[in-house]
Amino acid sequence: MATYVLGMNAGLYQGAAGETDPALMTEVDNVRDVTLSLEAGEADITTRGNSGWRATAPTLRECSVEFQMVWRPGDAVFDAIKAAFLSAGTVALAVLDQKRTITGAQGPLGDFSITNFSRNEALEEAIVADVTAKLARFEEWHEVTP
Repeated sequence: MATYVLGMNAGLYQGAAGETDPALMTEVDNVRDVTLSLEAGEADITTRGNSGWRATAPTLRECSVEFQMVWRPGDAVFDAIKAAFLSAGTVALAVLDQKRTITGAQGPLGDFSITNFSRNEALEEAIVADVTAKLARFEEWHEVTP
């Protein structure tokens, strides 16, 4: 068994807003590098009794996903993400570290707002969309079980 997972073996899945099962979503195969950012805000809980050390507690968490898609009008996933951006709507996304058929695959699942849908037109490259999706409704930390 491998002790690592390659990025090319990860899976990004898209469905209609409200979808909660990655098995019913469409794999986003028209995607390049994906970056999943998970962060938490911070609350200062420092007291005089902490021996001169600052103390911090996590507060609200944030989740965002950034990726590039080849500009492909007519592709169902591309069109759904573009429509969500243009309508200020959401799409369901599952951002898994492995394909959804692999036991142990895991990642966030929920509805995401598309906050960036920029077009890149490099002279010698395919036109691509730079996409940023931010969590609007958290469903679960999805883990594929046997």
